[in-house]
Amino acid sequence: AISVVVILGITAIVARLLTRFLRRVLHFNEQKDLPSSSIFVNIARAAVWVTGICIMLSTSFNVNVSAAITALGIGGIAISLGFQDTLSNLIGGLQLSLLRIIKPGDNITVGSESGVVRDVIVENMTLRHTVIRTYHNSRLLVPNSIINKTALVQLPPPNQTGLPVVVTTNGEDLTRTASAIEKAADEAASAVGKVKKKPELMFSEITGTGFK
Repeated sequence: AISVVVILGITAIVARLLTRFLRRVLHFNEQKDLPSSSIFVNIARAAVWVTGICIMLSTSFNVNVSAAITALGIGGIAISLGFQDTLSNLIGGLQLSLLRIIKPGDNITVGSESGVVRDVIVENMTLRHTVIRTYHNSRLLVPNSIINKTALVQLPPPNQTGLPVVVTTNGEDLTRTASAIEKAADEAASAVGKVKKKPELMFSEITGTGFK
């Protein structure tokens, strides 16, 4: 009984320390090539607990872990058939994160829903969904397998916007006109909040009423 408590206690401590370490690493590298998503934290935590339980069974109860794993592997084939959707969503979540198809902070449209990705995995809840915060400030859970099968639209960040305008001028000194409009847009945006990217105006075509 003492060995069971000690092994499980050490496993819990290792799992907690590893979780904190991974969260810190993923947060530090969220702007780099390392995906930032709790799916990796959950997988690492599960691996630590599986290893700890196997050591506990082998040490305290003399269980042949290799034989048990083999037996579970045979039964796992039948079990996996009943969890096809769950496995599909789990694998879909890994693909979304590892291939960096989407990551927390992305502004996307999936089907008829649009919003900002909060996490590819709902921590402490399920391994099946991507969390999207919609523009109406509601929390939307989208199965990962649906995102992999549905056309995904990558939108500009929610703090950036585009505004089509038509400049009604005779075409003289368009550069000065564009600069004046950019300056006015910058002043208006600065009055609302901090501007990270200066406004840019580009002429795309000539219409009957002016320059688009």
